[in-house]
Amino acid sequence: MTSPPNASASPDARVGLVAGNGALPYQVADVLANKGITPVIVAIKGEADPETLVRSVAELGWGEIGRLLKTLKRHGCSRLLLIGGISRRPDFASVFGDFGTLRLLPKITRALMGGDDSLLSKVIGLFEAEGFEVVGMTDIAPELLAGTGVLGKVSPSKTALEDMDLAFKATERLGELDIGQAAVAVGGRVVALEGAEGTDAMLERCAVLRANGRIRSKGAAGVLVKAAKPKQDLRVDLPTVGPRTIDLASAAGLAGIAVEAGRALIADQEATFRKADEAGLFIYGIERPEKD
Repeated sequence: MTSPPNASASPDARVGLVAGNGALPYQVADVLANKGITPVIVAIKGEADPETLVRSVAELGWGEIGRLLKTLKRHGCSRLLLIGGISRRPDFASVFGDFGTLRLLPKITRALMGGDDSLLSKVIGLFEAEGFEVVGMTDIAPELLAGTGVLGKVSPSKTALEDMDLAFKATERLGELDIGQAAVAVGGRVVALEGAEGTDAMLERCAVLRANGRIRSKGAAGVLVKAAKPKQDLRVDLPTVGPRTIDLASAAGLAGIAVEAGRALIADQEATFRKADEAGLFIYGIERPEKD
């Protein structure tokens, strides 16, 4: 773990990062550091990547909520960002930990009820009740959000644009039910919807469907779309794609990937765009149509 940041600096110059898995936590830390903002990383035990762990001030489990709050306050953080993936929801047995956790247990128990949106909104409320300002990527690192239109060197065909539109509509229906953020359409047909298994497993399932002939096309075809849920709190759980998404989409025989512009993250952008260009896949930023 790194040495503690300078807690005598201005509170506005520090942001606590409660870090899950993937590359985003330490990439966000780099972006903040380049802006003169000190990232204070607290890694979630069993989730954070080795690079995140090396740069963290603490590694804490779900049952150490009290220590998490104390750690952030000790390092002078008034703002925090929840960043990175969580491979599994915490279970009830895992939250019986330190005194701070027990004090907050009624709130934690309520937070564990309901779907992902309910859980995340209640987690935000828990931190806010303890005096923290929960910020989002749009507030502190908007450069990591997807832009609009063609984002790499490959452009989508007319057929791909039609599949993109269909898959985007499917993500809206999924989001309304708080189920998932991703869908795949091939040849004018929705062939996969994201559930609790996550996007990677969904794409692996698409590869199996293509291999056994359930998805048929000449050459690469179809589009993965990832979009925020219609009423999603954009401070947490933004749709994310990265180099592994490209690998899995290519293995599934897709023509490209589309994400919602301004409401989705592209992790490790240089590697992601390079892989997509090399694989002949497009990456496209969709603008959400305005409701009347």
